[in-house]
Amino acid sequence: VQLQASGGGLVQSGGSLRLSCVVSGFTLYRYSIGWFRQAPGKEREGVSYIRNSGASPFYANSVKGRFTISGDNAKNTVYLQMNSLKPEDTAVYYCAATPKRLIASEWARERNMDYWGEGTLVTVSS
Repeated sequence: VQLQASGGGLVQSGGSLRLSCVVSGFTLYRYSIGWFRQAPGKEREGVSYIRNSGASPFYANSVKGRFTISGDNAKNTVYLQMNSLKPEDTAVYYCAATPKRLIASEWARERNMDYWGEGTLVTVSS
């Protein structure tokens, strides 16, 4: 099982980026995928989560209305579209997977994810 995140980079405040998480070794539709991020000096936090059931995704309050998570089963890829970026969005972003269907109180906890990919750095300048 492997996950590979990409798409990070340097962007100005107010700009947009789209992150991709390509998964291999398992079929995407059987897994739920989460995006997490870790800013310098801070703990890793949940950003968004898409469930394999097709139910509505979850978002952290700090990104609601700005970020959109989506999946393409044919490409085994999950995307995180990030708009209206702010300097406080600067972090290393990770994607993670689990076969479990997590509920609202569970998805943002690292320990509930089973597989992790390498991160991709997003830097938002002011």
